[in-house]
Amino acid sequence: MGRAALGKVDLKKVDRYSGRVGEFRVLDVPALSYLMVDGHGDPNTSALYTGALEALYPVAYALKFASKAELGRDYVVPPLEGLWWADDLAAFTTGRDKSRWQWTMMLFVPEWLDADDVGAAVERVRAKKAPARLADVRFETLAEGRCVQTLHVGSFDDEGPVLERMHEEVIPGLGLRMRGKHHEIYLSDPRRTDPAKLRTILRQPVEE
Repeated sequence: MGRAALGKVDLKKVDRYSGRVGEFRVLDVPALSYLMVDGHGDPNTSALYTGALEALYPVAYALKFASKAELGRDYVVPPLEGLWWADDLAAFTTGRDKSRWQWTMMLFVPEWLDADDVGAAVERVRAKKAPARLADVRFETLAEGRCVQTLHVGSFDDEGPVLERMHEEVIPGLGLRMRGKHHEIYLSDPRRTDPAKLRTILRQPVEE
């Protein structure tokens, strides 16, 4: 492939990254590959969470630069995503007890890159200045299938009522039940965005 054959691809411009406030829609999400790092506890105070991001992003950018240089395929690094769960679901929806949360933070990897590319990117990051949690980064496929999702605009702490409605009204009303883990996609950068204007996709895998 010629290295100048393709322009920069914005991976966010696909249906699974779209939504409207107050609209809960059903969609089928294909199996997708991600860089992942696990952790637990309050993301606002946990060193594990900070360490996860400090490990994920250098690998993601090393992948992007290699894709452009070696394959002629440049792309915008996609938004941060997260899987969230707790032994007691109320700790996440109504109680919002962040100390009890478990999570997996993720960055999507385009389909033209594989495990060998990820391994090479990790080694490039390690050769420069390895983040403390670099060894925790893994490359894994997530197969969610049928999901219900909506767009939340506002503070992360204001998600509770939306999730409660999704879980207790919308999903049962569609003749579905929940499975898997709650999934969030962060379309805004919380470092640069007013909390009241944060845009977050809230997704829940479901089954008949």
